[in-house]
Amino acid sequence: MQLRGRTAASRVLFGPHETNLAFRREISDRHVAYYARRAAGGAGVIVTEVASVHDSDWPYERAPRAADAVDGWAAVVAACRPHGALVLAGLGHAGGQGSTGYARQALWGASRVADPVSREVPMALEQPEIDALVAGFGASAALAAEADLDGVEVNAGQHSILRQFLSGLTNHRADGYGGDRARLLREVLAAVRAGLGDDRVLGLRLCADELAPWAGITPEDAVATAAALPVDYLVPIRGSGLSVWATRPDLHEEPGFNRELCARVRAAVDVPVILQGSVVDPAFAQAALDDGVADLVEMTRAQIADPDLVAHVRAGTPERIRPSTLSNQRTAVRDPHNPLISDDAEPGAGHETQEPPLDGEAGRGGHRERPASDERHVRTALSDEGAVRTGREVLVVGGGPAGLEAARVLASLGVPVRLLERAPVLGGALRLAAAVHGRARMGVLIPWYERELARLGVRVETGVEVGAADLDEGRVLLATGSRPGPRDYPCDVPVLDAAAFEAAVSGAAVLPAGPVVVHDPLGDWTGVGIAEQVAATGRPVALVTPDQVVGHQLAATGDLVPANARLARAGVARERRARLRRVERGRAVLEDVWTGAAREIDCALVLDCGHRLPDDALWAARPHLPRAGDCVAPRTVHEAVREGRAAALALS
Repeated sequence: MQLRGRTAASRVLFGPHETNLAFRREISDRHVAYYARRAAGGAGVIVTEVASVHDSDWPYERAPRAADAVDGWAAVVAACRPHGALVLAGLGHAGGQGSTGYARQALWGASRVADPVSREVPMALEQPEIDALVAGFGASAALAAEADLDGVEVNAGQHSILRQFLSGLTNHRADGYGGDRARLLREVLAAVRAGLGDDRVLGLRLCADELAPWAGITPEDAVATAAALPVDYLVPIRGSGLSVWATRPDLHEEPGFNRELCARVRAAVDVPVILQGSVVDPAFAQAALDDGVADLVEMTRAQIADPDLVAHVRAGTPERIRPSTLSNQRTAVRDPHNPLISDDAEPGAGHETQEPPLDGEAGRGGHRERPASDERHVRTALSDEGAVRTGREVLVVGGGPAGLEAARVLASLGVPVRLLERAPVLGGALRLAAAVHGRARMGVLIPWYERELARLGVRVETGVEVGAADLDEGRVLLATGSRPGPRDYPCDVPVLDAAAFEAAVSGAAVLPAGPVVVHDPLGDWTGVGIAEQVAATGRPVALVTPDQVVGHQLAATGDLVPANARLARAGVARERRARLRRVERGRAVLEDVWTGAAREIDCALVLDCGHRLPDDALWAARPHLPRAGDCVAPRTVHEAVREGRAAALALS
């Protein structure tokens, strides 16, 4: 693909996204290794994490700043260019969607309109601040040219003051920037081109639908604006401050959701257009190119999950691509806890370098610039199609995510593996997660693991119960998963934990009629999904949570607002600030967590979505054996996969 005379090795873009990999506000060696890994796997265009163009913008603690990014940008170019990837710097300013917690000064905005998330009212920019903002974009582009980047991508999409100036939701100005809302964007692009020079790429990420047609940017507005902009490519996206979740939604949204929007923009402009919107399937991406929907495709989360996505397609082995669940549990990291970017089933993502430095060696930002040992070994093994089986066989007990990953890695390293699973099918916690309403995509990992284990020659036996006496000989890894935790409320109606409920539903078991209480002390996806699932059958459902907001943990994945909207539409009664104390004679007694006041609701069945405990009976009988995943402590798929991989490397 040619962009302003520069050739990208493929039509796949790795887009800008928060990573928390920065050292202070610099592009760190962790960034370098992260981007280089995707370039090595075939990404054609890499846009680095959006860097703030002015000191007034510090949207999250580890947000890069252009003034501090030059050395890091240059290092990314040096690491990626040999693989044929074009490297562009993301440039932006979050405006009213920023934070005052770090810069400790008023937010900048088009008008005095409070942000829907922070509820903070920004300072409306006057001409001196506007001039400084435009100059900041221009100066940052000049720094990108100094670092020998192939160009820059200006952010006028989510978390962008430029979008806020374009939108009637946030721009209520009476001056020239209100009468002509695209004026600031044109001034910024002119300054960026001047700073960048004529021979480098200028891309634009443009909000083309704020999903608020009463005042926000509509596709019609975006098409009219985009047609007149002097850029080298466009990435149309959707979402606004009212719908932050819509830009990179979780697995509830159908992959490729922006296809129609992209096609509409492409028909109106004369520059390459990039399809963005949960594009994770290479066949879907290729069809979008073949059908003229787009000129390139952004596959960011797909390449976080498998950096070798393009390489596998080129090799004719697309079935080997590790699929992205799109759960956002590890990819949405704009969070005060500063979690590092990663993936459900690829824990090496975001951890391509070792930390802390070894032997006193440290690169820029205090991170050593070399692959972590486990990733180096696994990567070498996975590139070897003819690994020779050597050594004693390892017995892996448990076919959930930890056991599957351990077996895969061991076999990849040439170790003979036998995997035993007591259920009739593989998957463990993955199968439970995929059974919950709206989360079927978690199951895409199961057939992938099955294909990989078959390819690698792992002996898999299902429906096998393993006892302690079976573990006296040989090398063994325990990955036996979890079991339901204890209940702290008496109950005289039937109670099913989440796993038992899904098993009963899939087995067409007859459940008692009447109102259902979903007990959700965790506030994650389980209770919300099961409540939706039951409500879809027409039964009365009440979801009981001690929290002020139902599904509070879903804020991290972007599903909090959509989940509560779905529950409301489904007619689920949300019993908030409540503890389930007891159920007797068809009535559930709830206690207010603040006042202790009791209230009662009808209940014929309790679906308990509470804590689980390790299923560690085998380990208790043989505590000298290594274990991994939920049988250590029940957590997410990511931790199970990570521990399965680490245990396999230790055994190998």
